[in-house]
Parts: sequence; structure tokens; C-alpha cells
Amino acid sequence: MRSVLTILIAFAAGVLLMVWWTDHRSAPSIVTRPAPATTVPMASVSDAADVPVADGGANGDDWPDLSPTPEQVLYAQPRMMRDALAELTPRIAGKPNLYVLVFAGDGGEDVFRNEAEYAVPLFAKRFGATAHTLVLENNPATLTTRPLASWSNLEASLAGLEKAMQPDQDILLLYITSHGGEDHTLLVDMDPLPLDQLGADDLAGILAAHRFKWKVVVVNACYSGGFVPPLHGPDTLVLTAARADRSSFGCGSDSDITYFGKAWLVDALNRTPDFIDAFKQASGEISQWEMQDKLTPSEPQIDIGKGIAAQLALWRHGITIGPAVPFTPATPATARPKASP
Repeated sequence: MRSVLTILIAFAAGVLLMVWWTDHRSAPSIVTRPAPATTVPMASVSDAADVPVADGGANGDDWPDLSPTPEQVLYAQPRMMRDALAELTPRIAGKPNLYVLVFAGDGGEDVFRNEAEYAVPLFAKRFGATAHTLVLENNPATLTTRPLASWSNLEASLAGLEKAMQPDQDILLLYITSHGGEDHTLLVDMDPLPLDQLGADDLAGILAAHRFKWKVVVVNACYSGGFVPPLHGPDTLVLTAARADRSSFGCGSDSDITYFGKAWLVDALNRTPDFIDAFKQASGEISQWEMQDKLTPSEPQIDIGKGIAAQLALWRHGITIGPAVPFTPATPATARPKASP
């Protein structure tokens, strides 16, 4: 009897051990994030919850400490785009309005952020209530405050602006600032996020998918003259910082703003509200700087559609020009670490 009881107990113990081993082998491992240092409002399923901020260091050498993780940043974009569009100032009825969309593509240099951030007070204070500005920006300092400058957000911004604008009256001004390649592709980068690059034909196709009649497209990048042919069209003004086979200048960690950004945005538009005259003034100023620095001339390009000049004049007729707006870099060069040799 004792031997039978011993066998039964051993059998029961074996069954229990097998169940325990099977459960533990099949259970998924749980990976927890580091304890949060602070909390930043980011998107959740309900767009209402706070998401802990990662402690930094795990997302790549250049990813900022105490920031949302790359996944959290990407997940937040739809909400951030909705918020940015909702914050546009109201349209002024009875006259053409100007809708400015700024796209600062490269998150690795602050010159592009500085231009994007300067455009907001420039157009609001200089050109008044008929000017409305939306900024897309790649920069470690604005991951929770500005929507990313990405292909998807560019399309979402244009779709939102299309609903806010009167397409037969209002003017879209798209200002793009980034690095450009010899193949006429703009650098779109916020490492390590997987962002698509933006070529000249890509940009033309994106714009063509929307009902914007009046357009001003400014491409501030090296080799940006390659954007002129695909963007050329009636009722469109295209301005570029360089011709198709030339570099433009002024980026880098030692600069606060690019040559073209300084000459057209800061200097010329604070002297004249006429975008075409401002381009002529900026081109002359850039030429002088390049001669002084013994640089190969960038030769900025301009392409004027047959109807856009008259529509811009009609917009200017309906505004009261404000005072000049001084340029203060959002991130001064003196506050940034020097680039390694």
C-alpha cells in the first residue's frame, strides 16, 4: 500500500512540475522602460493621457535626453498636426490672405530651426492679420512643440490649409529650408526616425494634388535651382537659393542663419513686402557676401508665373505693413557645441 501511495505522490508531483515548466516557458517576457524623469503630454489612444519620457541614451547618440522616445514622437504626429492647424489665426474675409507653411527639414543643424522660428513673428508682425503661419520642423528642441517636417506632415498640412483657404483668392507660401543634393533631393532628417527624403518631382506631385491656384514656393538649399522646372507653372512664383548645379552658403554649426535666409527673410522682407523685389535685393546682397568670401556664386533663381505677381500685389494692397522684425536666433551658435574637425 505504501509503495502504491508513493508512486501516486511522485506522479502528482511530476504533473505539477510539468505544468509549471510549460507555463513559464510559454509566457512572454515583459520589457519595461526606464523610470521616467518627467512627463510630457504626448498622444495616446484617447489623445488625452500623459506618456512617460524616456531617460535618454537608448535612442541613439544624437537623440536628446529627457525626450519622448522615437516611437512616441511618431505616434504623436496626428494629434500635433491637428493642434497646429487648429491654432491658425482666422482668415480675414473680403481680401486675399497669405498662408505660410515653413518646412525645416534637417534636424542636425539649428540654422534651419532658426529660420523657421523667425518666420512666425516676421509674417505676423510685418504683414498683419491676413498672414497665417504653420511650421513643420525637425529639431531636438522642438520634438514636443512642433510637428515634424516629414513627407506625411507636409501632405497633412496642405490638406488642412486647403480647407481653411479660399482657393481662388488666397496665396500659399511654402518656405523650405534644408540641405540639398546634386540630384535635387532635400535632406529630411531627424535621426533615428525613418523619414522619407523629398525630391523636386516629389514636391511638384504633392502640390499638384491640391487645389492651390496661387503659390509661392521658396526652396532654400544647395542645388535648389533643380526645383524650378517641375514647379514651373501659371500663377506660381518659384524662388531658390542657388542654381541647379551650385551650392548655397551659410549653414553649419557656426552659423545662426543661412545666406539666403538672412538676405531674403531678414533683410529684404523687412525693407519691402514685395516678394519679387525682395528676391532681387537678396540676390545682390548674397553676391556681395560671396565675393567677399571668395566663394563660387550660388546664383539664386526666380521663375514668375504669368498671374502670380498681380495676385501678390492685390494681397499687399489689403494689408498695413508693420515695423521691421529683428532676427534673434532660437538657438544661437554660441550656445551650440562646435562641430568636430
